[in-house]
This record gives sequence, structure tokens and C-alpha cells, in this order.
Amino acid sequence: MIPARTVDVSALPGGAFGHRSLMWWGTMGIILIEGTAFALAGVMYFYTLTHSDSWPPGLTPPPDLAWGSINTAVLLASCIPNALTKRAAERVDLVWTRRWLMVGLMFGVAFNAVRVVEFRHLNVLWNHDIYGSLVWLLLGLHTTHIVTDVLDSAVLAALLYIGPVEEIRFVDAEENCVYWYFVVGAWLPIYGVIYWAPRLW
Repeated sequence: MIPARTVDVSALPGGAFGHRSLMWWGTMGIILIEGTAFALAGVMYFYTLTHSDSWPPGLTPPPDLAWGSINTAVLLASCIPNALTKRAAERVDLVWTRRWLMVGLMFGVAFNAVRVVEFRHLNVLWNHDIYGSLVWLLLGLHTTHIVTDVLDSAVLAALLYIGPVEEIRFVDAEENCVYWYFVVGAWLPIYGVIYWAPRLW
């Protein structure tokens, strides 16, 4: 009879950060899939642009630059609390992970509030023509990502405050921060496409 072998894993940490975590690989997969969707939407936009006599078509003015620029500034500023949340989570520092996550959450809420105004200043409806459909598609795709990540951050914050808090929650917080960087990075080319391409073409 072969004796049973056991390994004592009680001293191992409750979670792992970075590529040692399954959450990291899942996040990278989501980023790859969603990044591809953004890229395809951008290709559609530029394909249509290069096959049009004027852009935007007809007498449609480009979207108002102010609101998109304000939102870009809000999103870039949100990288500061996001970085501090990530750092606190990697230290397994509950107090500062909670605090910085809440600050980041406020930036997300502010961004969504400005986004509502932004939609009202695109100067075109989604069903006006192909240009309007593409602009609303791009902005709508990014808005979906922002809204879902804000909701995810809110649930994570609630779990960190209500408890019990296990180490895996800090891994969740860190991966949430990684995804937020993707949301910020994805917005910059979309901002250029929506607001600057019609002005420079």
C-alpha cells in the first residue's frame, strides 16, 4: 500500500499578484477581446471617412470639443488614485486600499456625469447617418466599459468595507486597477477619432 502524501500549504498567501494570478490572465483576456472590438470600430470609422467626400457628411458640425476634453482630463487625473489603490492593494493595506478606491470611484462617477452631457453635444444623432452611427458606437462602447467598471469598483468597495476581507480581495482591487488603465488607454485614441479626426480631415 502506497502511503498518502500531503503538503502543508497553510503558510502560503491567500492570493497572488500579477501574472501569478488567474485573475491577471482573465483580465488580460478581457482586455484583448475588448481592445479588438475598439479597434474594429475604429477601422469602420476610418474606412467610411476615406470613402466620403466630406467629413462629417453634409453640414453636420464636429462634436463640441470642450466636453470631450474635460472628460479626457478627468480620466487622466483618475490614474493617480488608481495607481495609489494598486500600490496599497499590493501591500495588502486595507485602510489605504479602501480610501484610494473610493477616490477613484468618485472620479468614475464624475466621468459618467460629464459623459451624459458629452452625448448631448455630439451634434448628431445615432440614426442620422453612418457618421452619427459610428460616433455613437464608439462613445457607447467606451461608456459601457466605464459604467461596468464603476459598478465593479462600487461592489469591490462595498466588500472591502463590509467584510470579511480576505487577501483575494486585494488581488481583485489590483486587477480592477489594471483594467482601469486599459479603459483610460482605450479612450485616448477614441477621443482623437471622435473629436479630432473630423477637424483635421
